[in-house]
Amino acid sequence: MSQATQNTGCCPQFNPAPWDERVCEWNKKKFIKDKVFTLFHVPLNFGSVIKRMTKKVEAANADMPDWLCLSDHTSKWNMDLYLAVDKNIPDADNFTLSGTFLTKVYEGDYKETGKWCKDFANYVKNKKRDLRRIYMWYTTCPKCAKAYGKNYVVIVGEV
Repeated sequence: MSQATQNTGCCPQFNPAPWDERVCEWNKKKFIKDKVFTLFHVPLNFGSVIKRMTKKVEAANADMPDWLCLSDHTSKWNMDLYLAVDKNIPDADNFTLSGTFLTKVYEGDYKETGKWCKDFANYVKNKKRDLRRIYMWYTTCPKCAKAYGKNYVVIVGEV
């Protein structure tokens, strides 16, 4: 088995096909919410927050559908994380999202985020929609992205 396809024991390998240029209709889709401290949008404690969230999910014998974890960059100093779950989680900030969301997959270095966001805004405009909010889904950690040879990021836009 090559390094690019082996199981890392961390993040599952991401399949971009079901998420590229799709429309998602969510009706009270379940998430748990937590906060990451950032310094000029660079996350400082992302890993520890994800571990804290997944421990709560595992303790509740719940699932994390698609390992979907949306990041909402609320300021230069904070990022809210929304981890998809299949049921309410005790001792967690349970949250739901409803509405129509467009998705588009990008691949590459995080420094391309500005370019991706501009492209996504054009994508939404070409669909004759108004973009209300953008969430970023960083599908794997940097270590797993390196192991898999791809760094996929999905932009999920509420329209």
